[in-house]
Amino acid sequence: MDKTSIIGVVLGVLAIGVGMVLKGVSLVALANPAAILIIILGTIAAVTIAFPTNEIKRVPQLFAVLFKEQKLLNPGDLIQMFSEWAQLARKEGLLALEVKTGEIDDDFLRNGLSLAVDGQSADYIRDVLTEEIDAMEERHLAGAAIFSQAGTYAPTLGVLGAVLGLIAALSNMDDTDKLGHAISAAFVATLLGIFTGYVLWHPFANKLKRKSKQEISLKQMMIEGILSILEGEAPRVIEQKLASYLPAGERKKFLGESVVVKDE
Repeated sequence: MDKTSIIGVVLGVLAIGVGMVLKGVSLVALANPAAILIIILGTIAAVTIAFPTNEIKRVPQLFAVLFKEQKLLNPGDLIQMFSEWAQLARKEGLLALEVKTGEIDDDFLRNGLSLAVDGQSADYIRDVLTEEIDAMEERHLAGAAIFSQAGTYAPTLGVLGAVLGLIAALSNMDDTDKLGHAISAAFVATLLGIFTGYVLWHPFANKLKRKSKQEISLKQMMIEGILSILEGEAPRVIEQKLASYLPAGERKKFLGESVVVKDE
């Protein structure tokens, strides 16, 4: 479970709710069916129009990505794994790594190592794995774009809801109760539009992009590790090369205290 997503949503709701109470506004005002219909259903309609069916079908999976912790290999463990593989390959040859492919759970890493064991060239392996990363990145960006567009549409629909509320208010100028209700509904629609757009949809899109970037970085590390083994590089050299993907603080674990690591 991705705790930051849950904490963020809860804090966002609390911020609006407590803020309303402190301002003397009743939370009951949010229970406005017309405003909710315009913002929620309107946003869904706009997004459905904007994206093809095959991408819209992935929305439930995207929510799962947002609220579930990524199951990625630890970069430090991955570096250590490549170091051990490099040592084995230098002693017994690349074919000795064939046994290791069956122990790998990550499909991308297993495929790349299998290509190396099968004797494919470094250029071919890089091309195949890079194409796979590019295709994955495209899928991820398409998913993030859905939420990004929703974040763009929702505030605008909030303005639309406000306009409709003001139209209703102007048609009931002689009835004070109806006038107040219509004006309240108008601003509730604006509130919901801005809240969902900038507290939910845009942050969701950003989180999907960040998770995608983390996964891409890990896969690029895998490519460099596989190609380094293929080229027969020493385990220590591989550790130094792959450690560049780590934060400066963690790099010292692999480079040693004697090596000066520039902070980032």
